Amino acid sequence: MRYFFTFLFLLFATSLAAQQDTLHQLEEVVVKSYLSTERLQRLPTTVSVLSPAQLQLQQGASLVPAFNTIAGVRMEERSPGSYRLSVRGSLLRSPFGIRNVKIYMNEMPFTDAGGNTYFNLLDPAAVGQAEILKGPDGSLFGANSGGVIRLDLMPPPTDSTHFQAQIQGGSYGLLHATAAYQQQFGNYGLQVFHGYQQSDGYRENSAMKRSYTQIGQRWEYRPGYVLKMLAFYADLDYRTPGGLTLAQFEANPKAARPATNTLPGAVTQKAGINNRTLQGGLVHEAQLSSRWQHVLTVFGANTHFENPFITNYEVRDENTIGFRTYLALLNSATSSSPLKWKWYAGMELQQTSTDIANYGNRQGKKDTLQVADKLTAGQHFFFSRFHADLHNWTLEAAGSMNYYYYTYNENGHTKMTFSPQFMPRVSLSYLINDQATGRLTVSRGYSPPATAEVRASDNIINTSLRPETGWNYEAGLRILPASQRYMLDAAVFHYRMKDAIVRKLHDNGEEFFVNAGGVNQTGLEIMGALPILPVRQHGVIRGMEWRESYTLSDFSFRDYVSAGKDFSGNRLTGVPQHVVVSSLLMNFPHHTYLYLTHNFTSNIPLNDANSAYARPYHLLQCKAGWRIACAKGRSVTIQVGADNLLDQRYSLGNDLNAVGERYYNAAPGRSFFGGIAVAL
Repeated sequence: MRYFFTFLFLLFATSLAAQQDTLHQLEEVVVKSYLSTERLQRLPTTVSVLSPAQLQLQQGASLVPAFNTIAGVRMEERSPGSYRLSVRGSLLRSPFGIRNVKIYMNEMPFTDAGGNTYFNLLDPAAVGQAEILKGPDGSLFGANSGGVIRLDLMPPPTDSTHFQAQIQGGSYGLLHATAAYQQQFGNYGLQVFHGYQQSDGYRENSAMKRSYTQIGQRWEYRPGYVLKMLAFYADLDYRTPGGLTLAQFEANPKAARPATNTLPGAVTQKAGINNRTLQGGLVHEAQLSSRWQHVLTVFGANTHFENPFITNYEVRDENTIGFRTYLALLNSATSSSPLKWKWYAGMELQQTSTDIANYGNRQGKKDTLQVADKLTAGQHFFFSRFHADLHNWTLEAAGSMNYYYYTYNENGHTKMTFSPQFMPRVSLSYLINDQATGRLTVSRGYSPPATAEVRASDNIINTSLRPETGWNYEAGLRILPASQRYMLDAAVFHYRMKDAIVRKLHDNGEEFFVNAGGVNQTGLEIMGALPILPVRQHGVIRGMEWRESYTLSDFSFRDYVSAGKDFSGNRLTGVPQHVVVSSLLMNFPHHTYLYLTHNFTSNIPLNDANSAYARPYHLLQCKAGWRIACAKGRSVTIQVGADNLLDQRYSLGNDLNAVGERYYNAAPGRSFFGGIAVAL
């Protein structure tokens, strides 16, 4: 019932805001993911944006709190640096890392051809903005059934030198330092960013170190013709403490996974991840005429990955190459024809080759070679999108034809090819009045098995895995007046998935993946923002803004029988039914502010049988800042904050279907941080 009242309060607050002309405006939201800059109000799809201002309000050392403010998004961090992320879905396919969500860095893919994304390589301060496209969207982005995320890693060009540096420290040995330099030389722009982060971690064997360096360049060598470069090198090393049973979690949540009669513990084996990656690409944009535009992107990546685990020591060398190109035709409305339309057509191709070797793990050192394989994943797709505005109507008709294969064995000669799959999307919206838009979407999802699922930690090539497919039906309402005085976005959807891919474990803890029949995913997402006090020059409180998000996930298995057990009708493993996130920003005199966030997450089923659940938790976070303006645009900002103020004992990233019921990865208790930032 409390969620129903939250929804009513959002509607009441929005209607109240409509009567208060004195409220200050929210920042205008624009979306770049659909290949052109679009106002959020006219988009017929469900999109959420994490703006630079919203990201700067967060802790700074992790992206988890920021992404978890978005309805329908769940981000977890089992230990420092060990990210997991889902959009309208579960984490069944992601024991660690990110799968089934397609991620782009500006115009180039961050996700490799094998379906994996090393999101944890990025320094959080390098992300300027994030756009989350919810639900399957293959119209421009190819195979996925979870969603698409576009990250802005390059700041917009400026006309003057700009330097920023910050250092932050906190509980459990946290140290995070960054420096960024940006210079515009006429029609050439240069950006350099470096970040370093380390933490001892809350638990045993959970220390983390990351060094991240990024370079961006933009050269408009003639009017309308731009060449851009974006590249980064990251060296990430973090320990993985492993899951605990409920009894161990309650007795000592800081402990790492202990040894058993048959297996050593995480500390003895020095369980962890080391990832060294160089990734980047070039983008060429050509404005051929007032109506025609062409964009070409070439990209590549090299990764050296080592994973000393409880049972073995895995070493991977991965190389990715690819390109993406499209042609755009634009037609503006005229006095004789009110129809405004855009048409895009293009393709994307990439290939990832992986050399994998598994050795024995002798207390964190490689022992005898056990098995070695070579896998190559390849995918390409052709896409087209038509977008039209006519009076109050907006129509989008888009689709992609997707091709996927992988080869395996020592010589890479055995090939598995999946049949081509068409992923259509049709979206329609209607501007009801100057502030409200209704929308409908029908789209098809398609997600082939990732390389890490075809060859999981049991070192067996699983050729029986089938791709996930399904149809998504969605309706939404967006209230966003031109005055930007308030915002409300609500969406209801139903995604009927077939052949869901689910993680399983052998008795020794090694994983493998199976298709789990079907999954019904029905959900409701609501997000709202409201400036509840006007901006003013006098008084103790100079302005106040409130944001709220609510996620209802009614996800369940369908036709799922495994090892003689029927799990049909059970709640989907790893998915909370209810998540409510509330935040309040208060501005005070002398450029000071206080930002509060409360996250309620309901219980989470930890196995397919629904016989064990993680308890609900309330997570309260805060941050305060004081910006001191200096001469000539210089400023110094002092920030302090706290996480988990209620000192809740909870697990932010459970090991699902874990052998021996070792589900729990304890999150830190009450912790604090502080730092200083300088801008010149």
